[in-house]
Order: sequence, then C-alpha cells, then structure tokens
Amino acid sequence: MKYYTEEHEWVEVKDGVAYVGISQHAADELGDITYIELPQEGEFYGSGDTLGVVESVKAASDFYAPISGKVLAINTDLEDNPELLNESAEDEAWICQLDLENANDVKDLMDEDAYAEFLGD
Repeated sequence: MKYYTEEHEWVEVKDGVAYVGISQHAADELGDITYIELPQEGEFYGSGDTLGVVESVKAASDFYAPISGKVLAINTDLEDNPELLNESAEDEAWICQLDLENANDVKDLMDEDAYAEFLGD
C-alpha cells in the first residue's frame, strides 16, 4: 500500500524498506521532466527534509522525505532517464529507498483514498 504527503511524495514499504517517489499527479503537473538531483546514499534524512530537486521544462521543485530514514539506495536509472518520472512515477521511477526508521511514520500520511480526496478526484 502506498502512502502520500500533501507535497505529493509517496512511500511504499516492502520488507522493511521504504521506497520513495513523487506522485503521478506531481509528475503530470511538472510537465516534461528533464533533470533530477537525487539524495545522497548513506545520508540520514528526517521527515520533511529536502531529498532533492526535480526540474522540468516548466519549473524546478524540491521533493521531500515523507518519513525519516537513511538512504539505502537511489534509482540511478533516473540520472540518465529523468523522463521515467513522467512515464512511471509510482512504479519504475521510485527515487530512493530508505531504511525505515520508525514504522509508525506512515500512519501520519494519507492512504490512496485520502490522497484522491485531497486532489479532489
């Protein structure tokens, strides 16, 4: 199950690892994504900390850690193919994996239904 923030990041926990990305809504709003600045592997980020920047032909936007944790891995495919975020924002284009610091962090986030309601869908 995915959980979402009001800033349009998502997190999905699989086997104690939190996969983090931006929502399809965010990718669609940004337009054609041309560059992504990824977080540093091995660094700890607190919930709400800036993980990096996504740039598009329209704008540049920070993206934030939806939960606290240390970056275990980054999706290096995005370095050469940032447009994957437009094509598959909530699947293949995960941005990083975080070591789940506190499993209760996701309880503060919106589930898919609440996020859809937040968007007005």
